[in-house]
Amino acid sequence: MGTSTDTCAVVLGGSIAGLLAARVLTESYDRVVIVERDRIAGVLGPRRGAPQGNHAHGLVARGHQIMESLFPGLTDELIEAGVRPGDFSGAIRWYFNGRLLRPARTGLPSVPATRPVLEHHLRERVRGLPEVTFREEHDVLAPVTDSSGHRVTGVRVRRRDPDAVEETLTADLVVDATGRGSRTPVWLSELGYARPPEQRIGVDLAYTTRHYRLLADPFGSDIAVIPAATPSHPRGAFFYRLPGADNRVELSLTGIMGDHPPTDPAGFEEYVRSLPTPEIHEALRGAEPLDAPVRFHFRASVRRDYDRLDRFPEGLVVIGDAICSFNPAYAQGMTSAALQTLVLRKHTRGGRRPEPRAYFLDIAREIRAPWEFAATADLGYAGVSGRRTARIRMANRYVALAQRAAVHDSAVTEALMRIAGLVASPESLMRPRILLRVLRSARRSQRAPAATPSRA
Repeated sequence: MGTSTDTCAVVLGGSIAGLLAARVLTESYDRVVIVERDRIAGVLGPRRGAPQGNHAHGLVARGHQIMESLFPGLTDELIEAGVRPGDFSGAIRWYFNGRLLRPARTGLPSVPATRPVLEHHLRERVRGLPEVTFREEHDVLAPVTDSSGHRVTGVRVRRRDPDAVEETLTADLVVDATGRGSRTPVWLSELGYARPPEQRIGVDLAYTTRHYRLLADPFGSDIAVIPAATPSHPRGAFFYRLPGADNRVELSLTGIMGDHPPTDPAGFEEYVRSLPTPEIHEALRGAEPLDAPVRFHFRASVRRDYDRLDRFPEGLVVIGDAICSFNPAYAQGMTSAALQTLVLRKHTRGGRRPEPRAYFLDIAREIRAPWEFAATADLGYAGVSGRRTARIRMANRYVALAQRAAVHDSAVTEALMRIAGLVASPESLMRPRILLRVLRSARRSQRAPAATPSRA
């Protein structure tokens, strides 16, 4: 396979994490092969291997910044395709605890492209890189190692065809980007290594999504209406316009701990009626349904702590949801994958093979903040099992106060949105300037309950 100086990286999985990984690997390897079980060439809609593609997706600010840096002009391409970006706070009606936050002009972009649209544009940009080739409709069977079992030297694959024969792709580096169903823990066990410890938070979440054509535009200059699920109002929704000028919208309803939005049309509509934001139900009056409701079930957030392993084979790394999959309601998954891609770039610069422990330690540092953000928020729900330390209980009480303050204070709204956009740490909400605003609001609310504000 090539000359003696030819270097090759194989990426397992052609989803967002795999595409971003392939992009940075082209900087250090002569060839990059993406192995994907689905047919993806020319696919513009949801695909079997990414069932969440049928539902609302959020690319928060930090993820957008990284993708634009890796693929200059990506935002312009999306706009040309009809995607309408806007300010992450100023152009979105955010509701927390059933109350509308005061908008803030954060300067953080929100690009409401559907998952299939974003994936398609990334895939086409990666397909245009001369170093990259795709192996579509291939199953990954197992890694191949040297005689010692200490270094991965390739991977066995087979085309998804009854008559296909197994083949081995020789590689200097194999990157597992196969998502939540990653088999790396199983492979490690088969090779005589320990499986990584796991942290798991069962949320039993479901998304149910339906598309409509509305009689009128309910958004005006805004791009979305998002009543976020909170412990006091656990039913949430993502409601936004689709590209085009024909008032087509996507509505994804969310429910946690078994309170799942129904898939029958009457039950779906009743669930919409139960949301703390009547404007969504009002917008659907007389709307034309374009499809039947469809559900996506997410049982648990899972973090695999590869950084805690004493031994790990060289020539293999893991990235994206295969390491850490978050409650999708927080829209952190794609951005977390983008942040991990920068770690991969650092550890492969100059054609180096990543040293596993150093790589996974850096990955752990990148996912710490989003994982703690999501885990702390999930443990605010009484039905979610897990250890609630004094720190977690205090954090959830304080965040609830901050959300209440943001109803009237755009500075607090901005602080919350910067955390949600992964451009600021959760600790930034405790900075003195914000802390004082939150405490002042709490004192005022004790004296007189505030009225729900109207949208300016």
